[in-house]
This record gives sequence, structure tokens and C-alpha cells, in this order.
Amino acid sequence: MPHSELLQPSEPQAHTQRRAWRSRSGSPLRTPAPPVADGGDGLPRRITVHRPLPSRRAALTGIVAVAVSASLALSGCSSTPANDSGEPAGEITVLTNRTDLVDTTFADYATTFQDKYPGTTVKFEALTDYEGDTKIRLNSKDYGDVLLIPSSNVTKDDYSDYFEPLGTTEELSKQYRFTNEGSFDGTAYGISTFGSAMGYVFNRDVWAAAGVTTPPETEEEYLAALEAIKATGVTPYYTNYKDGWPLATIEGNLGTIQGADVRTEMIADDAPWTDGKDQYAIDGLLYDTVAAGLSEADPTTTNWEESKDLLANGEIGSMVLGSWAVAQMQDAAEKAGKSRDVIGFWPMPWAQDGTFTSVTASDKFLAINKNSNNKATARAWIDWFTNESGYAASQGAISPVVTDATPDTLSDFTELGVEYIELAPDPVGKEAVINDIANEAEIDLFGNAYRQELIDAARGAGAGDKQTVFDDLNTRWAEARASVAE
Repeated sequence: MPHSELLQPSEPQAHTQRRAWRSRSGSPLRTPAPPVADGGDGLPRRITVHRPLPSRRAALTGIVAVAVSASLALSGCSSTPANDSGEPAGEITVLTNRTDLVDTTFADYATTFQDKYPGTTVKFEALTDYEGDTKIRLNSKDYGDVLLIPSSNVTKDDYSDYFEPLGTTEELSKQYRFTNEGSFDGTAYGISTFGSAMGYVFNRDVWAAAGVTTPPETEEEYLAALEAIKATGVTPYYTNYKDGWPLATIEGNLGTIQGADVRTEMIADDAPWTDGKDQYAIDGLLYDTVAAGLSEADPTTTNWEESKDLLANGEIGSMVLGSWAVAQMQDAAEKAGKSRDVIGFWPMPWAQDGTFTSVTASDKFLAINKNSNNKATARAWIDWFTNESGYAASQGAISPVVTDATPDTLSDFTELGVEYIELAPDPVGKEAVINDIANEAEIDLFGNAYRQELIDAARGAGAGDKQTVFDDLNTRWAEARASVAE
């Protein structure tokens, strides 16, 4: 079972779609070697990457009415007295997408938490289809006491309808990274589980055998490197088309070229899929890779879990993912009897004046069900999980705690002096505009549907070519912008 994000591993589900046919931040943080960092961690303190919804908000209340009525009996309308502000006590239910950890790591976490807070009980409910299941349950009050904010079901302006405020964005930002992303209108509703930097995981031996020992700085160099890998008999790139959610994570690269204000620029732009802009680069590189025959022969047969072993064993060369994936790939290498060091992580091939950049973003956010009868214990769990569990470190990910150190999984970035970019907050009063435009245009920017169609076009299994696909996306975006502006 894969992780939840940003960029990882939230496993957003595919949604039916109409066929989709740098001012960097004021002072982008650089990680020289050795890293010298704000707060001693070598990482930016805040980031805002909002995930547009792949379906209209109306879907949340309309298409699941029958399921909702069935779930009302379990809606959490308990007669148990509410424990909103007292000492932690009693039982809480935590919804999670980590089906692979509930009986091991998370069980140990619960024991440790319960030892710290006698009289508490933590139960986990692991959801294989996290996005789909929570979409139904959010229509009732039955969505646990603590949950991960769904990336495809709730817009930021809906946060107050479902989640308990955790504090002001300003105050929590002093303690936690990524706070803006889990906030709306100055109020924080979620605290990050961990963060990632964007790039691609690769097998060092495969790339070295093809004569590539330094990261390509341009798309041309990158595609040439993949061609060299193909010549050795190895599949250069793996799309993870079938599972979909890993394919969706490539949107986490938004901002790598245009910089921190890219979202603000996009809501004022009628043609984001134009050469020189992030959307064109993100989707164009994927299209060109597939069109050149540099990915798996049949993307409909890909398998996320298998991809880890394929990369570890040198049967594939690379995958665009967040740094959260490095530890998983290294685990697979170790399991295969190889050195963990065979797995590397390089920045995307969009260097500017010789300097690589990478957007950092949060994975899922922990939140409290506003209908919970045990908010005190729920909040204690979130605080303990974030500050004391060591979960982020165990995943080789960026800790949400601002004073925590850079993870070893980013050692390649440190050596390369990669500059991290944190996306700026959306303009006040326009926090949901990019979501609204994407929804109106039926373009799931952080989903996988239109990119699967992009791959189909690139491999000749769908209509259109690169330019017609991008022209259609631009047309739909412009029309949606005009509609939303009205």
C-alpha cells in the first residue's frame, strides 16, 4: 500500500473528466553543502500548494445521498459528554490511508500515546480508497475524530464546515512548516504530516551504465539521457498510469519555473499551457517522454507496488515523484539485496543559469472533525504525532516542525545546491479562485484523468497531439476564468 502525497501519496482517485483535448520567492532558500539554514534546518518554513478539486462542489452533496442516509446511524451523534477543552481522556478514532502501518508502526504510536495519557484509547480506521470513502462520509458526521484532509473532496473555503480550527495561521506558522496550505482566511484547520521536495527518483547504476552521472539541466539533456538508457535495454521512465495517483503528483512541480507566485499568475492567465510556463513544462515533458517511446510499453498494466521493485532491480530508470518516495525505493533496494545508495533523487531538468530549483510541499494534513465529542484527545493526538512520534523522519520526509533537520533523502539536493521554492499564499479573498477555475474547466490539476488522456494521445491511443491537447486546455481554462470572474 503506497503512502498518502504532494505530492505524495494521497492516492487521489480518478474522476470522470471531459477529454482534455520566476519571480521566485523574495529570497529562495538555497541548500549549500554543508547546509546552512534558517532555524538550522536548511528548509523553508512555509509553503502553500492548494489542490484544486477534480469535481464540482455540488457532487459532495448530490451523488452520495443514498450512502449518506445509510451512514447517519453511525454519524457520531453520541450521547457521550463532549470533551472539547479538558484533559485528554477516552477514545478517539483516527482515519488514515496508511493501511500498511496500522498494525505495526501506528499501533506502536498508539501504545506510546496511551502511556503518556493514561485513560485514552486510540483506534485506527484504515481506508484503502481514502478519497472515495471520505467523500461519502463527509456528508454525515461519521468521519472519525482525527482525519487527513481529503485532497479531492474539500475546497479551502469549506474547511470550516468540516474541521475544527486549530489556531491562527500566523501563530502556528512559527512552529510548523506548510501551515498556509492547511489554512483559510487566517485560520489553520490542518497540521502537516510531513513534506516533500519535487524531483525524480532514479537508479544510479542504470543511469551510470548509460553514461549519465550528473543531473540533466535541460529537457533536451533529460530526454537524451533517457534515450541513452533505452539503448542499454532498460525502460527509462515509468508513468504509473494505471494506479493514477503517482501520475497526479507531478503537478507538485508547479512553481519550479515561474516561481513562488505561480498560482496568483495562473488565475490571471488565459493560457497556462504555453511554452515557458510551468503547466506547459510539466505536461509537455510527460508527453514528450511517452511520445518518444521512453516509457513502459503498455501503461495500462503499470503497478505502483511493483514499480518499487522494478526501480530497485534496475528494470526501469526513473519516476517523477516527491522526495517522500526515496525511502520506499531504498527499502525495496535493500530488500533486493542491494545498497540503499543505488537509489538517488535529482531535481527536474529546468535549471536556470545553472541553478536547480525544487518546490517543497506538504503531504496530507491532520485535522479534527468539528463534530467530534473528544476534541481534547484529538488535539493531543495531533500534537503528539507531529512533535514526538518521529513519523516524518521514519518516512525520510521533511518534518513539519520548523526546527527539525533536513532529511538524508535530500542529500543529492544538498550537494547540488538546489534552491527550494515555497509557493506564496493566494491573495486574500481569492484563496479558492484557482480551484473554482479548474473545477469549471473540468481540469483536475492534481488528479490523474487528464494526464492519462495526455499519455494516451502521446502513445497514439487517444485523439489529438501535444499542441491540440494544450490548445484545448487553454481554451477551457480561459472560458472558465471568464465564467468564474463573472
